Amino acid sequence: MAIYNHPDAARMTYWGLYSLQHRGQESAGIASADGQNVNDIKGMGLVSEIFTDEVLAKLPGHMAIGHTRYSTTGDSALLNAQPISVESIRGLIAIAHNGNLVNLGNSRERLERDGAVFQTTSDSEIIIQLIAHSKASTLVDCIADSLSQVDGAFSIVMMTRNRIFAARDPHGFRPLSMGRIPGVDGAPDTFVFASETCAFDLLHAKYERDVKPGELVMVSEDGVTSRYFDTKTRQASCIFEHVYFARPDSRIFGRWVQKSREEMGRQLARESHVDADLVVPVPDSGVTAALGYAAESGIPFNLGLIRNHYVGRTFIQPEQRVRDFGVRMKLNPVRSLLEGKRVILIDDSIIRGTTSRKIVRMVRAAGATEVHLRISCPPTISPCFYGVDTPSKKDLIAANQSVAEICQFIEADTLAYLSLVGLTHSCTKGEPLHGLEPGDFCTACYTGDYPTQWVDVDEILPATTSVG
Repeated sequence: MAIYNHPDAARMTYWGLYSLQHRGQESAGIASADGQNVNDIKGMGLVSEIFTDEVLAKLPGHMAIGHTRYSTTGDSALLNAQPISVESIRGLIAIAHNGNLVNLGNSRERLERDGAVFQTTSDSEIIIQLIAHSKASTLVDCIADSLSQVDGAFSIVMMTRNRIFAARDPHGFRPLSMGRIPGVDGAPDTFVFASETCAFDLLHAKYERDVKPGELVMVSEDGVTSRYFDTKTRQASCIFEHVYFARPDSRIFGRWVQKSREEMGRQLARESHVDADLVVPVPDSGVTAALGYAAESGIPFNLGLIRNHYVGRTFIQPEQRVRDFGVRMKLNPVRSLLEGKRVILIDDSIIRGTTSRKIVRMVRAAGATEVHLRISCPPTISPCFYGVDTPSKKDLIAANQSVAEICQFIEADTLAYLSLVGLTHSCTKGEPLHGLEPGDFCTACYTGDYPTQWVDVDEILPATTSVG
């Protein structure tokens, strides 16, 4: 999140982060600036736990950037909470980064040889150290120069004492949008940047456009300026944003997530329908696809699993044992709906298979006579290097077992995934001519075909956890 030109910028950033809490629940931080000083406060836990009124009062200024973190590279620890601030000859720069860099080893070694002292183990700090050590003449040139040196996924917002910057990597892996709040009584407009447009709704900000892949946007007292540091790279936006990660009420890569997910469900029904009495989503991420499946198949939709909303997202918990207990805490079956029914369960993905097996057993234990699992994406066979903490290949069930074997493992009557063509079609169907095409997405987790050069998995998988 970033806010420029609002008297209560830190509070606006807090509200924006509240809307983006689903993107990370390990730590959060806000940095604010008033033209002279930069203050930042970070903590472990949820946005609402860290930022009370008392804490927000310590963040004065008309500019702010914020971040909510789920670790991919770098330990889940307070030292890696963002925004990260570095004082350099260019002045103080604070950065908040969504994504994952894939050429960090070489860059880090070179910077340390040049005298850089790293405060964190996070890859995000590499960008800011590159800026601090750049030989370019102006800060904007330093930033553009630095961003052209790193490879991988980065949607970033940066702040100096008097300017805000926003940029996306040339592939456009992760989303980043720009919005505007009109000034009242002739006052200048407020500019807002956020990973997802759902943050704009809470702030009454109007969506203007996405920050383009390879674009660097600067907002200062002179207004908004833009330049490109790369225009040659093919777009490869993360399709998993549409499958799972983003909220359905967000507009991601210029397209409504709700629209994509509903079409995924419809396409699933066309590809792999089975006779049943009830379509039941695995909440919350399976709900929209299940609505599409029910509409296409004519089978009634109902919420046969109730979610406890005080439990976080199990996929992005860093440890297996936390995920396991999380499933039971998070979901509870509605016996009165499921008893004696043939149930089609709709979920967005199967990663390790252990969660799916628990859910299938739960539905059977509640009295379902048949359980047919339908997944609104293809089998996940490869890890993600671009900001989704998908585990290594040995822990991905679809990389090591056939669909029939997975079906047996999770104890479902039948199992079917959405085809890759069905998925890319779902995320582009009905787009205008200038909209996204199937080839504009990164689908490496389903194909193993990576848009950047291949990287050693051990270099970038989190050092924090072992999967049990």
